[in-house]
Amino acid sequence: MRIAVCDDDALMLEQLQKYIKLYFEKTCLKCPEIACFSDGESLLADKGETDILFLDIEMPGINGIYVGNELKRQNENIIIFVVTSYSEYLDDAMRFHVFRYLSKPLDVRRLFRNMKEAISLYNAMTAKIPVETKQGVHTLSASSIIAVEALGRKVIVHSTIRDFDSVHNMQYWLETLPGNCFFQTHRSFIVNLEHVVDFDHTLVHLAGGHFSAYLTRRKYSAFKEAYLLYLESTR
Repeated sequence: MRIAVCDDDALMLEQLQKYIKLYFEKTCLKCPEIACFSDGESLLADKGETDILFLDIEMPGINGIYVGNELKRQNENIIIFVVTSYSEYLDDAMRFHVFRYLSKPLDVRRLFRNMKEAISLYNAMTAKIPVETKQGVHTLSASSIIAVEALGRKVIVHSTIRDFDSVHNMQYWLETLPGNCFFQTHRSFIVNLEHVVDFDHTLVHLAGGHFSAYLTRRKYSAFKEAYLLYLESTR
C-alpha cells in the first residue's frame, strides 16, 4: 500500500501525515509509505502507484478536480479523500467517485473511522484469490473476478482474464470471496458487486453488459441493499 497527500498548505501536509501515522500506530498496523506533494503537477508527474490519496481541491496551477479525474482515469481503484474548506466543489468531486469528503479543520475521529473503511475496501479489492483447476493453480485479484457460476456439475470462475473451471464447489467460494464485495444472487451465481452494470428483479448484468447472472426475487431487496452499501463505501 502507498498513501499520497497533496495540499499546497505545508501545515496541512504535516498534520495529515501525522494523523495517518497515528492511525496505523493505534491500530498496530505497519505504516505504509506516505508521499507528500504540494501541487497537482508534481503528483501527476509521480511514477509511484498510489492506493489511497488525500487531495486538496483549491491549489495553485492544476486544481484538485482535474487531478482527481486524471488519477481515476489512470487507476479506477484509487481511493480518494477530498480534503477542503470549500463545500461548493462537492458535486464536481463526486463525479470522479470520491471515497469521502473531509472538511477542514479535520476531525481526527472521523478521519480514523474513514481510514478504517478505506483500508477494508483496499484489502477487499487487492485480495489474492487462488483458483484451483485440474491443470493447476491460478492466482487472481478479487477485483478481477466477475462472477462464479455453477453450471451442471461444473463451477466456473468468470474473470476479466478468462474463465476457469474450479475444482471447488459453490460453498467454498461463498466462504473464500470477500463478503463486502460479493453476493450470492442465486444458488448458481455469486457476483462481484464491482462489476455490476444494472439489475432488475430477475437478472444482474455485469462486465459492461457482456455477462448476466440470475437474481431470485426473494433476494432482490437484500441484493439491492448490499449493492447500494457497496456503492456508498466506494464514493
